[in-house]
Amino acid sequence: MNISRLVYKNIFRRPGRFLFTMLGITIGMASFVALMSMGDNLRAEVTTQAEALGADLVVTSRTNCPFEHLAVLSGELMPEAIHMDVVREIATINGVNSAVPYLTVGGSINQELVGVTGILPEEMKEHRSWLVKEGSYLTPGSEEVIIGAGLVEQFQLEIGDTLTFRGYDFPIVGILDFTATNDDRTVFMPLEVAQRVYDLGEYVSYVAVTVNNVERVEEFASLITDISNVSVITDEELLGSVLMILGSVNTTLQMIAGVALLAAAFGIINTMMTAIYERRREIGILRAMGSKGKTIFKIFVLESGLYGFLGGLTGLLVGVVVSRFAAPIIEQNQFVARVGGAEPVVTLSPLLIITVLGLSIGISTLSGLYPAWKASKLTPMEAIRNV
Repeated sequence: MNISRLVYKNIFRRPGRFLFTMLGITIGMASFVALMSMGDNLRAEVTTQAEALGADLVVTSRTNCPFEHLAVLSGELMPEAIHMDVVREIATINGVNSAVPYLTVGGSINQELVGVTGILPEEMKEHRSWLVKEGSYLTPGSEEVIIGAGLVEQFQLEIGDTLTFRGYDFPIVGILDFTATNDDRTVFMPLEVAQRVYDLGEYVSYVAVTVNNVERVEEFASLITDISNVSVITDEELLGSVLMILGSVNTTLQMIAGVALLAAAFGIINTMMTAIYERRREIGILRAMGSKGKTIFKIFVLESGLYGFLGGLTGLLVGVVVSRFAAPIIEQNQFVARVGGAEPVVTLSPLLIITVLGLSIGISTLSGLYPAWKASKLTPMEAIRNV
């Protein structure tokens, strides 16, 4: 008796049942793939934004709230709580290489909200290593703007077009090269112009600080807090704070995926229990021919595992397809849109592939243990008597 051939024959014996059982596993694993891959991409995007910020220390208002840290990376509106005098004092600290202020304010293009950031043009260009793809760079004090490459694609903008904020017209003089960060979806104008247009005096939202010795960041943080009533956080603490928020999001995604996997497990149990009752005569004949209980057990466990392997493979494929179609829709969510990059990208890492196949085979095999045990306990007479 060839067990592998018998398992293959049994699993495809009833195409309708095979199809619906596979659908249950596929939907469960596809949900897991789609949710986990998008969660992984969110973490990757946050890490990219933190690296692009290029700051050893970030100075914010005294609230020190994790959601304020998220706003630093996503470019969302933040309270203007730091006076320029504080920025200038930070820049004079011995060992501080740069103190670059940001003023994040809001605006709209064609009735859609966009991020508008006031910057010191020369300091910012050096700090972020920007490249101008088209046009020219900002001139300090001029009522003009430069925009990220993502806004060009989104609103079909070009050099010479005019954007209006708070009743003031700003010609577009430059387009930044693609950066794969939040800069691609932001409008930049000179800081003093943004402060005047939005009537914010000499206040900014936060300050990105670089130092000449990263091993002394705690010391520099202490020196900055002595200057003013502000909060100072290192780049690692900033990233950890935001990832903590994403961790709760990922936990929710995992719970949703877990429910789908649980439903798939019960589907396999139901399928295998039904198969036992339908194949009692076959089990009786195998036992009468000398097959031991462990052989019957092995057959049913292998069938369950095969369901899991095939369901995991199809779940991977379906999950990737669903993710690619769902990502642009999910990115319309304000939280995801501000954290994500210019293009919604869904990746399938080797670790995720191994995890999905392992989970699918593991859950399916575990789900088949009880039915396999029930089948192995049938005696030849019990099996044949009920035919």
